[in-house]
Amino acid sequence: MVRRRVASFGYAFQGVWSALKTEVHLQFHAAATVVVLGLGLYLGLARWEWVAVVVAIGAVWSAELVNTAVETLVNLVSPGYHPLAGRAKDVAAGAVLVMAVAALAVGLLIFGPKLWALLA
Repeated sequence: MVRRRVASFGYAFQGVWSALKTEVHLQFHAAATVVVLGLGLYLGLARWEWVAVVVAIGAVWSAELVNTAVETLVNLVSPGYHPLAGRAKDVAAGAVLVMAVAALAVGLLIFGPKLWALLA
């Protein structure tokens, strides 16, 4: 039982790593994550600010991974063009866009005033 649970974490990490190696958008999100975490450390975010930033990062990564899974599955079951396959892929990509815009709003609300104060 424990061995299967541990193995399932391994498969999950393999999935993240596989997507990270092949998906340009996820690589962009990874780079943005490093920048945001570094900036948060530099600016000394409060605990509640870290919570918002970490939740936003996790949500964007999750949306991107689900989008990758949807695109992969759609490509498997519909290798040729089909309007419904295209719609499924577009909707999944739209979910990533919505979450990324929400994460950007979180970033602007948290980092904006701190960066503005440094520049002023």
